[in-house]
Amino acid sequence: MENIKIEQAYQNTFSGLTMYYRDCELSEDLVTRYKVDQIIQERGFTDVSNQAEGLAKNVRFAIASNSASNLGGINPEVAKYGFHLIASGAYFKVLDIYKIGHKTQIMLMHFNEAYLEIFNSTKSNIEDKIVLVGRKSLDTKIEMQPNAILNNDEWKVRTQHPIGMSEIGTFFL
Repeated sequence: MENIKIEQAYQNTFSGLTMYYRDCELSEDLVTRYKVDQIIQERGFTDVSNQAEGLAKNVRFAIASNSASNLGGINPEVAKYGFHLIASGAYFKVLDIYKIGHKTQIMLMHFNEAYLEIFNSTKSNIEDKIVLVGRKSLDTKIEMQPNAILNNDEWKVRTQHPIGMSEIGTFFL
């Protein structure tokens, strides 16, 4: 693989990364289907928040992305959620699965489909740094109370599904 393509993929993926979060309640069977370095695709839109405190659910998807759209800027009624949207058909690489007690954080890195081959066959030390940041964040936030706004029924319905798989555990990719 050409170094120029790899450099372009890394520049376009890692530049300006922001962490987004999505908490949900998943069975242990679904959680254990995710594997580090696995590439997954979400067919639908991915609703996420830029806010995170304690976990009210058993799973937190922590997603590093530089291309989530801020819906709060478009619709002030959803700004309270820190609501961001990742477009349908998005690809993610599972960077880490981190458990603390009965809580699990699944760290995902969002990337452009054009770089599928690159992220399927390479690993960057930047990915390792993202994992460290994610783990440190969860270590701190696990002690906090859950965010009441992200625990209301409207948001919970939007974020109740696993990412990249059906509710019965079949991956889309």
